[in-house]
Amino acid sequence: MPVRARARAALTRFLAVVVMGAAPFLTVALAQPAAAATNQFKGVNWADARDNYQSGWVIPSGLTASDSYAQVHSVADNYIKAFQSNLGANTVRLPINPPSVSSSWWGAYRGAIDAALGNGMKVIVSAWTESSSVGKVTDQSTWYSMWSTVISAYGGNSNVYFEPLNEPYGYSQSDWISLCSSWLSKFSSVPKGRVVISGTGYNDHVTGVGAASALSGTLLSLHYYGYWNSYTQESQWQSDLSGRIGSYASRTIIDEFGAPMTTGIDYLSNHNGAQYQSYLAAVTDTARAQGIGSVYWPGLRDGDTYSMERINGSTLANNNASGVTQVRWGWGN
Repeated sequence: MPVRARARAALTRFLAVVVMGAAPFLTVALAQPAAAATNQFKGVNWADARDNYQSGWVIPSGLTASDSYAQVHSVADNYIKAFQSNLGANTVRLPINPPSVSSSWWGAYRGAIDAALGNGMKVIVSAWTESSSVGKVTDQSTWYSMWSTVISAYGGNSNVYFEPLNEPYGYSQSDWISLCSSWLSKFSSVPKGRVVISGTGYNDHVTGVGAASALSGTLLSLHYYGYWNSYTQESQWQSDLSGRIGSYASRTIIDEFGAPMTTGIDYLSNHNGAQYQSYLAAVTDTARAQGIGSVYWPGLRDGDTYSMERINGSTLANNNASGVTQVRWGWGN
């Protein structure tokens, strides 16, 4: 996430070792043919202004810790409808963590999930570690307990997808695959096609998890940001992105990507010669051409220059019309 200093610092360590749209409209191992594209996911992240890495409750922008279920549902209903009408989104990615699910907040926070489902949206529920984490699950018992609660509530809803852990940069590839395999075994009632396995590191490559036979049938999560390199040509970004996806485009969802939306950049006039214009063009052109679903970071997050939307009374407004158009292009709109 581009504005969080903690992630930037951690990434440094890791590297060292459309305008307005209409309302909205897998998965195999290396030895098997691809089953389908993932471009049914046209989404945005709804995130906590403080950062989704929290040791306490994670509370997306526009919500407060004192909100009741009814209050959360009301706010979420307005925002979800704005995501649909302003952007043409049909998917929202929401964060959870053990403190949020094991407490009274879960009863209220479910209003956001329920509002999205009530409006026909797909929901990707993604688990985040605490702010002091080193990219690993620090307590597997509470992590499994969290997921048991969430799956008990939403395992039977075909529009809910489960991402066991966001950005597992503390694990080696083999250890991460092993942990995901254990998760799949423990929650075997969940169809694998509704499980989104994060790529290794900062979700920055899916080739390793894609090739793992133990994870066959799952979807794969890729993150990709324009501050990871300084390219100014779309072709450079496309080449770099292609290497991170490998032969797993049919299983991959780019469920975090983003660029500055509050600084006046025109994303339509020129796709070469500048870092972020060429980056966003590359991600969206690649997604459109290869049928890859994408979930923009963030659709809404107060104080984030990448935020596609801003709170405007009880609803949302676009920050950058050209950025909206470019992201919708990637969705196939």
